[in-house]
Amino acid sequence: MVQLFLRCCVEVTGFDQELPSLLKNGRKIRRAFFDRSVHAVAPELIGATLMVNGTGGVIVEVEAYHHTDPAAHSYRGETERNAVMFGQPGFAYVYRSYGIHWCLNFVCEGQGSASAVLIRAIKPTAGLAQMWRRRGISRGSATERTLCSGPGKLAQALGVTIKHNGLPLDRAPFELRARLETPEIVVGPRIGITKAVDEPWRYGLKGSRFLSKPFSSS
Repeated sequence: MVQLFLRCCVEVTGFDQELPSLLKNGRKIRRAFFDRSVHAVAPELIGATLMVNGTGGVIVEVEAYHHTDPAAHSYRGETERNAVMFGQPGFAYVYRSYGIHWCLNFVCEGQGSASAVLIRAIKPTAGLAQMWRRRGISRGSATERTLCSGPGKLAQALGVTIKHNGLPLDRAPFELRARLETPEIVVGPRIGITKAVDEPWRYGLKGSRFLSKPFSSS
């Protein structure tokens, strides 16, 4: 009865941001989900829902990085900075890019593989007021796309910092929910790298206006 009432509210008001995730999203994603090829995990994250302390949205863009990839942080071996990548799958790997922005990654494959998915963009659906404050942007001066259309913007909007590095993705403050249906996905080369630039390991939700940068085929 409660679920029926909430669905009716959505139909009448058109507002669904406060609905329980059960009504909007699929099953909870566990760490075992990430214990396989990074190239299998990355596209399956498109359409999934990412929440950090109740703030988040739908993942619309990611990039895959394999340990044999010269663009991966793990390519030259384990360091203090990338140690989480060499650990078990299903944990957050957070690093600072160019000494400015934090970036959120999901560690994949078996322990020692050191592969990860970079979360590049989400469609914000929950906690938008807090996102605007964290980003330091006046709500009337920009569109919602501005909030999370890039890995640095996304981390700032979700409040992700080095304190989240090494935390399990299936426990608070993280919550990941599987997509309910398979979306149309576009594929292309990754952004902002100087090595392995032609590898088609960037995945996005076709037609999404929340991408960090359009795909040539979207």
